[in-house]
Amino acid sequence: MIRTPLRPLARILEAREKGENPDAIERENKRIRHEQMRDKARMRAEGRLLVLGVCFLCVFTVIGGRMGLLAMSEPSEQRGHAPGAVISASRADITDRNGNLLATNFETHALYAQPRHMIDPEMAARKLVKIFPDLKEERLIKDFTGKRKFLWIKKKISPEQMQAVHDIGDPGLLFAPRDMRLYPNGSLAAHVLGGASYGKEGVHAAEVIGVAGAEKYFDDYLRDPANGNKPLELSLDLTVQAAAERVLYGGMKLMNAKGATSILMDVHTGEVISVASLPDFDPNNRPRPLTQGDASDSPLFNRAVQGVYELGSTFKIFAAAQAVELGLFNADTIIDTSGPMKVGGFRIGEFRNKNYGKLSVADIIVHSSNRGTGRMALEIGIERQQEFLKSLGFFEPTPFEIVEASGGKPLLPSRWTELSSVTISYGHGLSSTPMHLAAGYAAIANGGRAVKPTLLKQSAPQLGPRVMSEETAAQARMMLRKVVTDGTASFAEVPGYQIAGKTGTADKPKPTGGYYDDKVINTFASIFPINDPKYVLIVTLDEPVETSGPKPRRTAGWTAVPVAAEMVRRIAPLLGLRPAVEPVNDAVLTLTSSN
Repeated sequence: MIRTPLRPLARILEAREKGENPDAIERENKRIRHEQMRDKARMRAEGRLLVLGVCFLCVFTVIGGRMGLLAMSEPSEQRGHAPGAVISASRADITDRNGNLLATNFETHALYAQPRHMIDPEMAARKLVKIFPDLKEERLIKDFTGKRKFLWIKKKISPEQMQAVHDIGDPGLLFAPRDMRLYPNGSLAAHVLGGASYGKEGVHAAEVIGVAGAEKYFDDYLRDPANGNKPLELSLDLTVQAAAERVLYGGMKLMNAKGATSILMDVHTGEVISVASLPDFDPNNRPRPLTQGDASDSPLFNRAVQGVYELGSTFKIFAAAQAVELGLFNADTIIDTSGPMKVGGFRIGEFRNKNYGKLSVADIIVHSSNRGTGRMALEIGIERQQEFLKSLGFFEPTPFEIVEASGGKPLLPSRWTELSSVTISYGHGLSSTPMHLAAGYAAIANGGRAVKPTLLKQSAPQLGPRVMSEETAAQARMMLRKVVTDGTASFAEVPGYQIAGKTGTADKPKPTGGYYDDKVINTFASIFPINDPKYVLIVTLDEPVETSGPKPRRTAGWTAVPVAAEMVRRIAPLLGLRPAVEPVNDAVLTLTSSN
């Protein structure tokens, strides 16, 4: 940098010649230099302020943009704050319709080891085996003395076990806090609740996730921190559920059945008040799924929504109701059910080769005539039959809110021929779940409106589109009542609770094709009380056989019906239904004197 001298010699000499003061030149140069230095300092400061202002603008722009994105995005729970450490939200409780607890969280601990910090690994292994007998001492010693730096020993331990481990006093044995999912009622409603397990795990916490049933279906709701104090309220009634499971278990054992299921549904809301499947399991200790063999042999198999069966003669009321709705017949129309009857080259027969002759439509349902319903199906036609069954929900899985329900899709014929139409009318050729059947009978019970099965408590009726008129539904209910009073379901008569229903005995198909000669699926679909229908009850038994008589009996009238009657007898008072006396004909009254 070239600087101008304060006292330049040329100017000094020139000033002296003119008689001027040379010091004035120095003062002037100093003033100019100071002004230049001041201007440079000001420019440098202004530049720094500009850069700082640009930086502040960028920072505020980034912060503002981030705040805008956060404002527009959905809130989500933070899952982890450090490697190996996961935050576990408090999973919401599950309750029944009356607030009774079905599932909740319980604080416990997991046990893990850091072998490098252990003082006496062999002694620790020996004492751990005494506390946890399922552990292997040799395996523990190998893990403790090897190269491993970390290992889980037990994922859940009780407070007593925790104290016993603490008393060992080894610094290499440590505890991790856990939220364990607890089902205080054990196996009650096990197939509905499903179960939960651990997802991501760390030494500080672990997330609890649903693995089946409602726990998995509603997993997002249950894990949402905003719902921590809002329990998931189900439509189940815990007291009714307990009674239904107890009766169903006893009935399954008495009838020597392989398995059983029952469904109790409110016909106006679609709420499932009780649903049971046997055999069952304890969700606190959920078993592993089968890796081979028949899935229905596993206690995890939910027969109510996964059991896709041919449900036999319970389907006959749908053919009768549709025929009445179309104006083709009424309850008193006479149809010739005598044989022979062939459709598509196949002979249509009756149970035990009976020949009922001419019957009214109502009596066809009472006597469960295959030919009678088959002839009605031929009059209805294939397309109209398909539309009707589709409107009742028999073409798709039920919307019941557990994950297993999506796998219960009905099996429809690949080619829907006249023969298919006839066999489907009496419950063969179309396989569906008991939950489908409950929804279909609910439409008859509530006056002709479709309903969807739901596991959530409803505050008002949830009636869908109309599938039949009220008059048709009333005639169908009358026919079903006659099945109990005059037909195959006479064991369903429960004093004070007028029951209507239909039995169904279907041969069980073989995995390789064809049907077993001595294995059946028995179902009783019922409505009660028939004078003011409120509930549908479905009871299905897998491979039952009643052996109290000289010969084994496998029809639904001897197996499923008595179980359903005992269930109504037990649960009707719990539902708040008061017994009523049916109207009596004046002709049977006898007047007596008071004297």
